[in-house]
Amino acid sequence: MSDVTVLATTAMKTSFDELAPQFERSSGHRLTLTFGPSLQLEKRLGEGEGADVAIVSAAGSDDLVARGKIARGSITTIAGSALGVAVPRGAAKPDLSSADAFKRALLAAKSVAVSKPVGGGQSGVHMAKVFERLGIADQIAAKAKYGQGGPAGLVGLIIERGEAEIGVQQIAELLAVPGIDFVGPLPAELQSVTPFVAAIPAAAQNADAGRELIAFLTTPEAKRVIKAKGLEPA
Repeated sequence: MSDVTVLATTAMKTSFDELAPQFERSSGHRLTLTFGPSLQLEKRLGEGEGADVAIVSAAGSDDLVARGKIARGSITTIAGSALGVAVPRGAAKPDLSSADAFKRALLAAKSVAVSKPVGGGQSGVHMAKVFERLGIADQIAAKAKYGQGGPAGLVGLIIERGEAEIGVQQIAELLAVPGIDFVGPLPAELQSVTPFVAAIPAAAQNADAGRELIAFLTTPEAKRVIKAKGLEPA
């Protein structure tokens, strides 16, 4: 049995909770999984941190290939991740039928949970732009509660603790917190879908087993699980 070290975006954690034991049984390899915001993982990889598989944003992987940190030709698209909205369990659900309706819901809320716009993940970067576009950046800044990223810094956990009335994050990350109500995806005109890819870092110690894992993540069974966890399989 050999170890396969994986750096993966937090959005994939619930998928791996189910898929990792299946892969370990079928392959004989043992996975060592580390999860975090894609932007943070891309920074770590760029600074030379080792791993056998990296699952990060497509844009980040392109940059890492250009810098020689990811093996050229090893990239496989795994899933697309859309953004969604959640509220505390049993709370009234906001209208997500249009950008204007969502704007009204944000302004009416006393507190709004989002990922940090710098270092907190893809959704935080995008939502900062959305708030600017809607003309409510200052109002949101005054009542924002920021998730720090990673499994312990999920927006859903802020909502579950009663610290925010409404939250926005990647759907897979919201669904990872059972004690809240998922409302639905962001209105189409405000939506952002992040493609996540799996790739072999240039410094991988177990690249062959890494490629086995990437192939496994593209199987029909893996895609079924990935979809059930709130992502759209490639």
